Amino acid sequence: MLGPSGHLDTFARDNLPPPDQWPEIRLDGFDYPEWMNAGVELTDRMVERGFGDNTALIGNGRRRTYKELSDWTNRIAQALTEDYGLKPGNRVLIRSANNPAMVACWLAATKAGSVVVNTMPMLRSGELAKIIDKAEISIALCDTRLMDELVACAKESRFLKQVIGFDGTANHDAELDRAALNKPVRFEAVKTGRDDVALLGFTSGSTGVPKATMHFHRDILIIADAYAKEVLDVTPDDVFVGSPPLAFTFGLGGLAVFPLRFGAAATLLEQATPPKMIEIIETYKATVSFTAPTAYRAMLAAMDAGADLSSLRIAVSAGETLPAPVFDEWVAKTGKPILDGIGATEMLHIFISNRLGDSKPACTGKPLAGYEAIVVDDDMNEVPRGTIGRLAVKGPIGCRYLADDRQKDYVRDGWNLTGDSFVEDEDGYFHFAARSDDMIVSAGYNIAGPEVEAALLKHEAVLECAVIGVADDSRGTIVQAHVVLAKGAEPGEPMVKILQDHVKTVIAPYKYPRSIIFTDALPKTESGKIQRFRLKQKPSA
Repeated sequence: MLGPSGHLDTFARDNLPPPDQWPEIRLDGFDYPEWMNAGVELTDRMVERGFGDNTALIGNGRRRTYKELSDWTNRIAQALTEDYGLKPGNRVLIRSANNPAMVACWLAATKAGSVVVNTMPMLRSGELAKIIDKAEISIALCDTRLMDELVACAKESRFLKQVIGFDGTANHDAELDRAALNKPVRFEAVKTGRDDVALLGFTSGSTGVPKATMHFHRDILIIADAYAKEVLDVTPDDVFVGSPPLAFTFGLGGLAVFPLRFGAAATLLEQATPPKMIEIIETYKATVSFTAPTAYRAMLAAMDAGADLSSLRIAVSAGETLPAPVFDEWVAKTGKPILDGIGATEMLHIFISNRLGDSKPACTGKPLAGYEAIVVDDDMNEVPRGTIGRLAVKGPIGCRYLADDRQKDYVRDGWNLTGDSFVEDEDGYFHFAARSDDMIVSAGYNIAGPEVEAALLKHEAVLECAVIGVADDSRGTIVQAHVVLAKGAEPGEPMVKILQDHVKTVIAPYKYPRSIIFTDALPKTESGKIQRFRLKQKPSA
């Protein structure tokens, strides 16, 4: 039973799945007031608890205390409601790289009672349009350095009415910044219900058609009070660093929610390359790192060259499975733990993890307190220990798609089916086997093969194509395209470059095929369906 709502715009609650399609939600041990605003809990409440002078955010050469962050977000929230007519329940899209201003905009919009959609800075106008249409977004806040694609999208959109620029640099000199400057530092945050939707996390899924996962105000706190408290044991002395975009729920948790919930500091990098992360770790003595295994490989190499990463007490690996050799080398070189775990946008964050003092290679760990996981067959029967099957999870957070028939695929018999194949061993530890669908996970990014195919097919030189994931030493997996060229088009390295550059202009650049193989024909069934599994059996070129 849902609690009361503070939303005037009821779109989000109206589009929750039917109650009989919900997963079982287990809230024992996660008790929050009926009325609660997550934005307030992570800012104003922290000041009240005595953390006002603690550093909250570090980025673009500046430190901001919790008191400064509270004042900053209150001013922006006031501007959004007074100057731009934002109403509780309206959806607000935020487009920015990882920087303190993006966090401030997210918290301010949450305080104002909106439903926030954080988006990747690399998304193109066509990708943004799908998100805007799905969530019926009317207001967008955009770093002024990234306006072009969003403005182009707004010109064609029947929903997006306002694109408001903010300055993601340390200058704070853009439209929203100027509007907020003259507002008071006190803001009466919207009285939202703990069961009001606060966040829509978009995930492409294997079809490339976006799904919006709906998360409540209480969910934002649950991921901190579960994973960050139980596994990371966060204290106010911690300094977080990481590479995942804040637009990913993995990044939002690890680089905003977790530190802010416990009075710690977050360092934010717009270009979170391994060299930049190493520089930040050395400069600010970061203690907790969130990134993918590929970055940890680079850090290990940098340590051989003299990099000092001794301040790190925990390295968290997620986004793709952590290879045993990386685990072993990290522990051997640092003497510190590297913790593998698995989460999902549908579940908001990590729900199975290794622990401090209980971690081992090629192992994802055990469920967090409050969560239960089993491995099942296609009929939802639990399989014997040691048998590969589908991972099914229950806990205090579960999948709720925004008006999407795929809800029935993800949730069965009250369980969340994550799309991963796992093995549970005799001791109750879970081990990753494979993705259950055609999603390609490359360097921590989820890439839908059909979306890359659609982008390639927009080029006149491409007659047919099929996209698969193939193993790669540095990125874990890369996107590989098998292409049948149109008559007159010449295969070769120049065409590879032409097609790669083309894909980068149509969809987010990280999705481009790093390998392209030209072929005369694609393997197909009698009905004409492409047999991608046969392409995976071929030796990669």
